[in-house]
Amino acid sequence: MPQQPGSRSGLGFARFRPLRRISGSAFVSDLRTVLAERDFRHLFSVRLISQTGDGIVTAAIGSYVFFSATVYTSPAAGAVAFTVLYLPYSAIGPFAGVLIDRWSRRQILALSALVRSAFVVLTAALMVSGNRSVPLYVAYLLVLGVNRFFLASLSAALPHVVPSDKLVMANSVSPTAGGIMALIGGLVAGGLNAATGDTERGAAITMLVAGACYLAAGLVAAATMSRDLLGPVREPGAPPGRLLSDLASVTAELAAGARYALRRRGPATALGATGGNKFLYGILFLMSILLYRNYFYPHSAPVAEAHYILLASVSGVGYFCAALVVPPAARRLSKPTLITLLLALCAVTTAGFGETFDQVAFLGFGFFLYLTSQGVAICATTILQEDVADAYRGRMFAFYDVMFNVTIAAGALISITFMPRTGRSPVVMGAVAAAYAVIAAGYWLLARQPSAGGESGTSSPSAAAQSSSS
Repeated sequence: MPQQPGSRSGLGFARFRPLRRISGSAFVSDLRTVLAERDFRHLFSVRLISQTGDGIVTAAIGSYVFFSATVYTSPAAGAVAFTVLYLPYSAIGPFAGVLIDRWSRRQILALSALVRSAFVVLTAALMVSGNRSVPLYVAYLLVLGVNRFFLASLSAALPHVVPSDKLVMANSVSPTAGGIMALIGGLVAGGLNAATGDTERGAAITMLVAGACYLAAGLVAAATMSRDLLGPVREPGAPPGRLLSDLASVTAELAAGARYALRRRGPATALGATGGNKFLYGILFLMSILLYRNYFYPHSAPVAEAHYILLASVSGVGYFCAALVVPPAARRLSKPTLITLLLALCAVTTAGFGETFDQVAFLGFGFFLYLTSQGVAICATTILQEDVADAYRGRMFAFYDVMFNVTIAAGALISITFMPRTGRSPVVMGAVAAAYAVIAAGYWLLARQPSAGGESGTSSPSAAAQSSSS
């Protein structure tokens, strides 16, 4: 695959120099460089506003009806919760990816915000009526499904607004800051729920606040960015996409996207590493919920939930730290090498911290697992942006979304057959650690092989990249 100036060729440690001290000043300097790009600031603003709404929606649903795996007390019930949350909207993701490669991505950001707002209003109406059954879950899944379409478009658009040599930093900053805003949105939702007495009407009001965030995100996208700024890049004279004709060609173009990915070793192995990582994460996630509910605190669900929130908070710190660690590391190591090392660290962390089944050790487990997993995601996302032609980038990120979500549910579902009710299983934990090591070794070997299709497709340089090099 083509290398960016100053990058390391292959997976080796050629001309390796010790990593310089990771400092806050280096991170701030890189952050300022990325934020200096005006178009990136606009796209970044859209993400932050939208993900604030995501946090509010998630908290509002959780307060209204315990639609969370943390309320289930058996492996099967928890796995069902994962399936309901992850599979339905991921199944249509690749088809949406075809449309991301044919329609104006700016328009997708603006219009999908309006559609999500409509589904939020529907969900709020069901809340007011006291509905806690299938119609409510369907409405919520519709909100989630459009949201995945929205996030895939954001990732496909990013190379159009930042220089190519700053993609790693941009991919570190964007999801991390978005996650922080989602957390803030959740806190806002908690305050709104408390202020309204945790009633059905209060939960509906909270949902409508989230809908207002989505509307604001759509307005910012429409008002600050031109229609063609975010791609896709069209051939001169090519007509714009048309709904009916585009839908008719979705299946053929989806197959073409799959063939494109398989012919390019870098994107294909990055997708594989993502899927393997998230499959094991699904097993560990379900195990951790069962441990806190049925092993650490079997007689007090509220106490179990409070301690699980502490684990989630410490894990969130690890997620944030990935944005500090990965960009400087990527300056010294190739991204495939970094993915290999991060997956290997997942194996060491799982074996070292996980096998203790101790709550204090589990805080360290959560921190390092989220740091390494998010590091893999940052590198894999950047590989897709750098090594995939713009005409296929929407489909690649839709495939990425499927690998990210479906494998989590698959890991949880498969673990039903061997997961004890308490979640405590040294054998399962050891098997997961070994599997991480196998995935790291397999990725290392496969990523070193040349692409079947020859040269990897590269994206058209963005205006930002061109101006940066001139």
